[in-house]
Amino acid sequence: MNRAVQAAMVEKGYTADTLAAQIGVDPKTAAKWASRDRIPQTRHRARVAELLGRNVDELWPDALKRRTPAWFRPWAEIEREALSLRWFELTWIPGLLQTKAYALATLDGEALTPAEADDLAEARLSRQAILRRERPPLLVAVLDEAILRRTLDGDRAMMREQCERLAEQAALPNVSLFVVPTDVGMYPGLGGPFTVAEMPDGARVAHVDSQAQAQLIDRVADVATFDRRWERIRDATLSRAQSLNLIREAAASWT
Repeated sequence: MNRAVQAAMVEKGYTADTLAAQIGVDPKTAAKWASRDRIPQTRHRARVAELLGRNVDELWPDALKRRTPAWFRPWAEIEREALSLRWFELTWIPGLLQTKAYALATLDGEALTPAEADDLAEARLSRQAILRRERPPLLVAVLDEAILRRTLDGDRAMMREQCERLAEQAALPNVSLFVVPTDVGMYPGLGGPFTVAEMPDGARVAHVDSQAQAQLIDRVADVATFDRRWERIRDATLSRAQSLNLIREAAASWT
């Protein structure tokens, strides 16, 4: 049996019948969700987790692992264990801060069925649970302003929602957002995005993505190179308050 689902149902006072009524499915279907390896369909999963007061990855961790691309799983594990994450992005909103619509937009043009794209987007959003757990990591993210100005097929509503979400996330005590304004010109971040994770044992691991593959880098000298680049990039950013104002201005510009 899925003990996590069982415990959550008991805690919240749900039976298979009452949970089914809330979701709009047959009680037999809801009963199966308390069985091991029986997972709600994508369209029901988030609602069930909400009703049970849990994160999706707490109830069905194996499902999320299966949906996460194999090449990304090692970093996903590091991300879950990290004490802090320093993330510089040049092209996309960081995955830990994306909305569902934005996540789907980043997958546009890939050789995916709608269901496959939805699963990948859900898996990406499930990672965001680490930011709201009891002991969340510190996330310091630096974004190039161009990210806030780029949309897909003129979808202004999608970008407005995403910028508003960024402003909300910036209010979390463990999240700091900074923006490099476009008038800075050339700066070290133009060499590409990267993330550096600090682990509980003091080790540090860098993650670098590319069109072909992702790399995990843990050699001390190489991680130190990213440290130096990070400091130079941070020198180019607006202050935290100024960055938040720019994010809010960007959201208003997409109205």
